[in-house]
Amino acid sequence: MDEEVHRSPAAEISVTSNGELEESHEDVFRDPSYGDLNLSESHISSGSFASMTEGIIASGPYKVSASQPTSPVVPVAPSSAAASRLARPFSDSQTEIQKGTMQGQPQSGPVVLADDLKNPAMEKLDLVRKWSINTYKCTRQILSEKLGRGSRTVDLELEGQIEVLRDNKRKYEHVVKLTQTLANQLTQMMQTQRQLGDAFADLGLKSPELHEEFGYNADTQKLLSKNGETLLGAINFFIASVNTLVDKTIEDTMINIKQYETARVEFDAYRTDLEELNLGPRDATTLPKIEYSQQQFQIHREKYEKMRNDVSIKLKFLEENKVKVLHNQLILFHNAIAAYYAGNQQQLDQTLKQFNIKLKMPGGDTPSWLEEH
Repeated sequence: MDEEVHRSPAAEISVTSNGELEESHEDVFRDPSYGDLNLSESHISSGSFASMTEGIIASGPYKVSASQPTSPVVPVAPSSAAASRLARPFSDSQTEIQKGTMQGQPQSGPVVLADDLKNPAMEKLDLVRKWSINTYKCTRQILSEKLGRGSRTVDLELEGQIEVLRDNKRKYEHVVKLTQTLANQLTQMMQTQRQLGDAFADLGLKSPELHEEFGYNADTQKLLSKNGETLLGAINFFIASVNTLVDKTIEDTMINIKQYETARVEFDAYRTDLEELNLGPRDATTLPKIEYSQQQFQIHREKYEKMRNDVSIKLKFLEENKVKVLHNQLILFHNAIAAYYAGNQQQLDQTLKQFNIKLKMPGGDTPSWLEEH
């Protein structure tokens, strides 16, 4: 038959049961006449694969059987597209295969997250970066101000009020310290008066001829010790009230002042940075930086103005509260001291009632068993 005559010598490859080539075909494809293969003469036979039920074809040099094939084949027409694909390197073909695989099948691998699902580690790194930049700018601004090279924003009225508050805070703390010293000394004097009154009373019992004299002195010392306890209660109330004013009310305002000063430094730092960028050239590289610096400057200016207004309001309310508190406490302190040294026990007790001051009796700090249950 004509189809058997045109069969290609490479149509069949004889394979043994264990997958090895037969020894009779060792010299296949060694004939120089088969050195150059023409695409128009290439044929594929499917008959030789029909009888293969098992075995593995060993890899090695491709060999052509010297014997004439017997299976019919179908001629393949030449194709310029196929020739161009064969002429290209292996890497290009592999790339096309991979592209086809990606288009045809879903591919597993790293998942790209959206912008709203950022990695927490990256967010922390971004926060650290922003904090470092802000700290560098503020430190540079503070150093330039101390060296006299940089300019700073000053609100003369507000700065004056802040300086007065700081000076008053130091003076109030000094007054509290002196009053505490007075209270400690009064406590020691009361203990001495109490001991002296007990000694006079004991001597009055043992000395009948001086019984009345020792008795008068004993009563006087005990009365002074009792009035001293009343005065000590008024002084301790004065100390506690002024301490509350200094350590809580004024200190709360001082925290706002510190935040205001921090906002002022940041505002001046970004203002200086924007001024330096505006003095430089304007090109495609610097324009985005100038725009970003302008945005940051606007943000910190609004923050600075907000903190300035908050501090102004805080100082106003603090001044009103301070006047009320100190007015009452100074009247208390004066009336108590005057009544004590005048020996006016009734006036001293009336002063404590006026300010609702309750004295702590000795041993009265701990509640009794009946009060607890």
